Amino acid sequence: MAEMNYNHLRYFWAVAHDGNLTRTAARLNLSQSALSVQIRKLEERLGHDLFERRGRQLHLTEAGRITLDHADAIFSAGTDLVRTLRDQGRPRQVLRVGALATLSRNFQIDFLRPVFAWAEVELVLRSGTSMELLQSLEGLNLDIVLTNRAPASDSMSNFVAHRLSEQRVSLIGRPSRLGEGADLGALLRAHPVIVPTQDSLVRAGFDALCARLEVQPVIAAEVDDMAMMRLLAREDLGLAVLPPIVVKDELASGRLVELDHLIGLAESFFAVTAERRFPNALVRLLLDAAAQHA
Repeated sequence: MAEMNYNHLRYFWAVAHDGNLTRTAARLNLSQSALSVQIRKLEERLGHDLFERRGRQLHLTEAGRITLDHADAIFSAGTDLVRTLRDQGRPRQVLRVGALATLSRNFQIDFLRPVFAWAEVELVLRSGTSMELLQSLEGLNLDIVLTNRAPASDSMSNFVAHRLSEQRVSLIGRPSRLGEGADLGALLRAHPVIVPTQDSLVRAGFDALCARLEVQPVIAAEVDDMAMMRLLAREDLGLAVLPPIVVKDELASGRLVELDHLIGLAESFFAVTAERRFPNALVRLLLDAAAQHA
């Protein structure tokens, strides 16, 4: 059996991700006809059509989707190999960390603190949406992603979600708002609240809690960023529904105080990695350190 021509596979891989033959040809500095010939040769070698044309767009056939999955694995492994072996001769190691843009900064610092003592490590931090970060992780541009929600698991995913901690969620506010002896229902009726957005698991739990207590709270702000919720609580806009770790400095100073009444509500924190043949050894060191302090 003749060996596969991996140049043909790479051309297919590029077009499959672009979804446009003309754009890919221009990016690769090839004529459109030359690129079409390369893909046709791969189709002949595999014995299947890989694309079907709908209008001006190319769409993968079932065989094309299977081929793309294998091509992603092949070229990702090659990139990973080059990066790993290239880094072996460097005096400093690089750790690339992505974090959900709305994630608690205090949690991120606590997780990354062991790295600060490693003088030979260069730390690269990136923030973004969950989709952006997971795509970067899959594309080998990140070594680990910090988030508060584990990615969906299926047979096509190579993500591994490591649960780092689960922080209780409480009402946080200025001391003047928290009268002695007030129960949770009374507090929620008396004060406006700062809550996460509707897509948050904590928000769903808070709404269910209010329904059980037969309380309709006044929403002062609906925020998707823990750092902003912290600032709004400091500005005395209302009582914030937050894990205490987000405001641990303010709690220590007495500027804000916590009520532990929201029993049953918690925020989970995860470190997400991708299965690799050549994983960054620093990731395992961080995960081990987190497990020791869990």
